Amino acid sequence: MFIVFFRAVILYLIIVGGVRLMGKRQLGELQPSELVVTVLLSNIATLPVENTGIPMLMGIIPIFTLVSLDVILSHLLMRFRPLRKAMCGCAKIVISGGRIDQKVLRDLRFSVDDLMQSLRSQQVFDIAQVQLAVVETTGQISVYQKQPFQPATCKDLKIKGESADPPQLVIDSGRVVEGALTSLGFDDKWLQSTLASKGLRTKDVFIMTCTKDAQTSIIPFERKAAGR
Repeated sequence: MFIVFFRAVILYLIIVGGVRLMGKRQLGELQPSELVVTVLLSNIATLPVENTGIPMLMGIIPIFTLVSLDVILSHLLMRFRPLRKAMCGCAKIVISGGRIDQKVLRDLRFSVDDLMQSLRSQQVFDIAQVQLAVVETTGQISVYQKQPFQPATCKDLKIKGESADPPQLVIDSGRVVEGALTSLGFDDKWLQSTLASKGLRTKDVFIMTCTKDAQTSIIPFERKAAGR
């Protein structure tokens, strides 16, 4: 039993490391080659865990081979566009000028239900509002709405303002986030002074965010009720 547990832990760590090397992708954003590697990794990893008679190397070597191939292929795809088109395909325009291209839909084997579901996922419930829709190589749809239905921007409303970076997480569950203060231009002395002015210590803070102009938002830990 211990051997099975040990093998499972080792292979888990190896696969996590391998997936990290492959890059950050959500499951729905995987290219065909990445999806194939992911499926193969899961199948290969189960063999040494289920059958203790199979040497660990028989699982580790194929995993590293597949991950290495995927990393090499990723670099090749970045450099050679024809290869990228052959392996990943290309984006297809399914709605142009507000008109649905039914031939492209048939070629992609996209049903009307698939199209409507994808539009709803983009918060578009009326197909008449769509000016342009593109099916990406991942199968997701990007939507550009007609001008009257696009959300108003500050520019449209002629509201002037300065662009600024959003607040950064400075403290997470009582621990200072490494590098956050430096990127904001502050130091630990400033942080402790700010907390002290509110009667708090670092370990008392559940979440703290801060902007470059020192605007902070602090959420302390909730105190447990007495007697619990």
